Amino acid sequence: MSAMILDGKALADQIRAEIAEEVGRFKEASGIVPALAVILVGENPASQVYVRNKEMACQKAGIESLMYRLDQDTTTADLLDLIRKLNQDAKVHGILVQLPLPKGIEEKEILDAIDPSKDVDAFHPENVGLISQGRPRFLPCTPYGIQQMLVRYNIETDGKHAVIVGRSDIVGKPMALLLVQKAVGANATVSIAHSRTKNLPEITRTADILIVAIGKANFLTADMVKPGAVVIDVGMNRIEVGSTDENGNPIKVKKLVGDVDFDSVKEVASAITPVPGGVGPLTVTMLLLNTLNSAKNSVR
Repeated sequence: MSAMILDGKALADQIRAEIAEEVGRFKEASGIVPALAVILVGENPASQVYVRNKEMACQKAGIESLMYRLDQDTTTADLLDLIRKLNQDAKVHGILVQLPLPKGIEEKEILDAIDPSKDVDAFHPENVGLISQGRPRFLPCTPYGIQQMLVRYNIETDGKHAVIVGRSDIVGKPMALLLVQKAVGANATVSIAHSRTKNLPEITRTADILIVAIGKANFLTADMVKPGAVVIDVGMNRIEVGSTDENGNPIKVKKLVGDVDFDSVKEVASAITPVPGGVGPLTVTMLLLNTLNSAKNSVR
């Protein structure tokens, strides 16, 4: 029997409706409009799409979206100057720098410059430290979205073995920090595997919950999954596949796929996220929630 499909888009729509209602109540009570500043440097096509999606999501939720589009040749000093101004602007509650940044700009220096109280991506070392101690100011958007998916689909995490394939600062490491906490949607036994892990299939086959964020198209195959496991695919890869044009001539087209070989793994797993339509929509949704919470914190 095929796995249950974990519909991230439908879940994101549900949570965004909840956020929009809460934003409305907050505006009425405080007179404050939550505002998110998004900085895009350069002309990266994928980044431009992500930024547009964030802008539209903010508008639908009643959150003000402040867009800063900077040239490819923007310097680190220019970017730091803008961040300092946004840090000091009381009307700005969240600051997001779209990654990746162009070559020549020191990414960590830029992220560290954001006021931790406005770091709605939760990348600042202070916020990472708070997460590790189980008293977060904000939760990182993709791991937070995954945790919400597990909770709202009633997927048990207590005492389960969660294997995370990938050790990035954006997904792998913070995902492990969330799942190991004494909290709802956590209390798991967590293993982190990565590109240097030996006997990786042996480890992934021990997972009750398998989260894959390694950045390789169709990397995880059915033989690497324990029957009945829950599989969360964080990958976003564009690959060329064969197709035909309107005249029947063979052509190559780009297709978005995850890190999981969906067609084979869905026959083994008990539940699985699709790509697209799985984790992606929840990432933006949690960004909205963090921005709302930042605005609430500003009046406490």
